[in-house]
Parts: sequence; C-alpha cells; structure tokens
Amino acid sequence: MAQFQPVRGTHDILPDDYARFRHVVDTARQAAQLFGYREMATPIFEFTDVFARSMGETSDAVSKEMYSINDRGGENLALRPEYTAGICRAFISNGQQQNVPFKAFAWGPMFRYERPQKGRQRQFHQIDVEVIGAAEPQADVEVIALGAEILRRLGILDKCTLELNTLGDPESRVGYRDALVKYFSGYADKLSEDSRKRLEKNPLRILDSKDEGDRKLVADAPLIHDYLTPAARDFFKVLQDGLAASDVPFTVSPRLVRGLDYYTHTAFEFVTTHLGAQGAVIAGGRYDGLIEQLGGKPTPGIGWAGGIERLVLLSDPQPVAPRIVAIIPIGAAAEAEAVKLAGELRRADIAVELAYGGNVGKRFKRADKVGCHAAVVIGDDEIANGVVKLKDFKSGEEASVARAELLGKLKV
Repeated sequence: MAQFQPVRGTHDILPDDYARFRHVVDTARQAAQLFGYREMATPIFEFTDVFARSMGETSDAVSKEMYSINDRGGENLALRPEYTAGICRAFISNGQQQNVPFKAFAWGPMFRYERPQKGRQRQFHQIDVEVIGAAEPQADVEVIALGAEILRRLGILDKCTLELNTLGDPESRVGYRDALVKYFSGYADKLSEDSRKRLEKNPLRILDSKDEGDRKLVADAPLIHDYLTPAARDFFKVLQDGLAASDVPFTVSPRLVRGLDYYTHTAFEFVTTHLGAQGAVIAGGRYDGLIEQLGGKPTPGIGWAGGIERLVLLSDPQPVAPRIVAIIPIGAAAEAEAVKLAGELRRADIAVELAYGGNVGKRFKRADKVGCHAAVVIGDDEIANGVVKLKDFKSGEEASVARAELLGKLKV
C-alpha cells in the first residue's frame, strides 16, 4: 500500500514548528488587544458570491485560484482565500452597524490553488486586522501602527520596509481612470489578453498585472498623485503625519495599487528582501466601498492581513520554551502519588511531564528529550518522610524538599 503524503501545497505543522507558529499568533493577539481589537472568527467556507463580489469575479484569486464546490444542497460554496470578505459579511449579517468602529482581530487557514513555493502554499494561514465604520485617516494610522508593533515584538521590524501609497477618493479616480484608458489604449496591441479586457472594465486592474509585458508598460503609466483632489491630498498628508508621530518609518511607493473600485485612499505593504520572491509579509488598505458591495449600508473600512508562515520564516528560529517539570516515580506507591502531585502542580499553572511507564533511566531520557528544566523524584522513602527529591537539569544540583514547600520552589 502506498504511503500517504500531504496534499501538494499543504504541510504538517509538527510540535517543534508549531511553537514558532503559535508564538507569531500569540504575539499578534497580545498586540491587537493593547490596541483595543477583539478576537473573532468566521467559517472557513462561505457562499462563493461573498468572495466573487469582494475580490472581483475576473480576478485571478476568484477565477483561477479559489477552491469552490457545489454541495449536496446545490449551494455554491468556496473555501476562503482571504479573511476580509468574511468579516465584512459577518458585520452585515450579525447587525453590527450599531457597534462602530468595529475593531476585529482574527487568524486562521486560507486556501488558494497556486504553484507552491517558499512562503506560498495552497493552504496557508493569516493573521487579520479590520476596522469597520471609521472614515478618519487616524484609523489608517492605528491599523498600520499595529502591524509595525507586531513586527517589532517579533523582532523583525528592522527586516521590513513599509511601502505606502494613496488611491485617492472616488472623485480622484474618475480623472485617473480616464488618463489610464488614454495611455493604455495606445498600447492595446501589446497588452496581455487579461489586461485588454481590464482596459474596458477597470483599467486600474492593469496596474496589478503580473505579466512581464504589462509591467513594462505600467512602469511609464500615469500616477494617481497627479489626479488627487484637495480632500484626498489632505487625507494622505494626515496619514503620513500620523505615522511619523507614531514613529513608524515608511516609503511612499506611487506604483503600489489595489485594482478594485471599492478601494480608496490608503494602500500599504510591509515588505522584506529576506524571503526571496515572496516579499510581502503584511498587506492592506482602505476599502470604503466593500460593505455596500456586499449588500450592506455604505460603511468605511480598513484592514490588513499577514502571512503567518512568512512571519515564522522571518522570525527568530525558536521562541522561549515553556518551563516543564518531570515527575519520576519509583515504585507502585509512588506512581499513585505522582498522579496526585501532577494534578496539584498543573492546577497551579506548572507544566508537568508524567511518563506513562518505563524504568527510571528511560523516564529521565524522556524528560530531557521534551525539554524539562527539572525533575521531581518520588520513592517509598520520600513518601514516608514527606519529601521529594528535586533535581535541576541545568545546574545538576539535587536536593530534598519538603512536600509542602515544593510548589514555592518551582514557582521561583
């Protein structure tokens, strides 16, 4: 019988690796809480139309990469390729319009059919931050500052650069759209097939093209900054001033765009050169038109997503391991006493490794293998005298400790 392997583009996260994975999630969660964000979750699958509306039916993520199925009830469902659409859907369907600004932190698996490579898998995981119901640029400042704080706490902010741009307001986009149509129409025969279609429907999407021929043309395309209204310029200035006041350095990147119409004002990415081709570790922007596009009342929003696998690759190899105590019983009476002691220590929030069997030597080897920092040895003599032997693995010291004083010793 053939040995089963993980499906291509997926991977197992074994305990040693999961410690790093959990460290990223816990660090992000703690930072988000300090900024006043509350954790939530949505189902990993939604009606396909949720993503088709939010990401564009002709986008690669929807037309080429999304895992969609028709279930037994005839419903067309899709595994989520990103988190924002699901959170916005939850905001609408759970009647959260009265609770704005709605500040959410979430994390979980996403799914896209892509060519697997370093930092890019078909099942991957993201942390996600959203603020719904705040139109002010100060919300943009806070969202970006939170991303920077998470990177700082992970010790990798110095490996990343914040690239920032404005997409303008809807009024700015009208003039910019006309300029793009005029420019790209002059090169229509050189555009890719996808971009020729975009030229008719949404020329801003051409700026997102990955086609090399398109990218050469994009390099000389008009810039949004030349078409900004005074209000859009003011918004972008307040954002930049706020980031400077928050001590978050940035580089204005005028070619950074989001192609869909509901994106406005802010677009940003934290990028790195330490992961090869997969340079973006956190990316986001303002999506003031998305809630309305999903059927809700016009409601502004801004957020970002960060790839957990990429953050793990970029972070230090191993977070600090938890302190674990091994209990090693010698004899039948000590076995029962060890179970009792393990319960007491765990209720006091002390991690305990209690081997299920084997001689003393094997139990000590097990304790060393799982990274225990100390061992509590119990035998008949220790039970009779109301003591235990406490061995510190780092120093090698061993001492008898009164049973009543053990908890205090381990808490130090």
